Amino acid sequence: MKVAVDISLYPLDADFVPPIKDVIDRLNAHDGLEIWTNAMSTQVVGDFDVVMDALRQEIGTTFERIPKGVFVMKMFNNPGQ
Repeated sequence: MKVAVDISLYPLDADFVPPIKDVIDRLNAHDGLEIWTNAMSTQVVGDFDVVMDALRQEIGTTFERIPKGVFVMKMFNNPGQ
């Protein structure tokens, strides 16, 4: 099943841009995902298992690297149909 996940990262730090760029770069390195970014969020599209594995890995890495942060996610199944 194909899904689309809209994610936003809000690092609770004055220097918030580097962690956001970092997570987007790491998501782009995963095979099998389509990634779109805009000023408000990033969309991750692909097979459910591939998307969820990538998000689990990269959210975990982000939380290990930054002292405090918030991810907001919305998920949509069967995008484009």
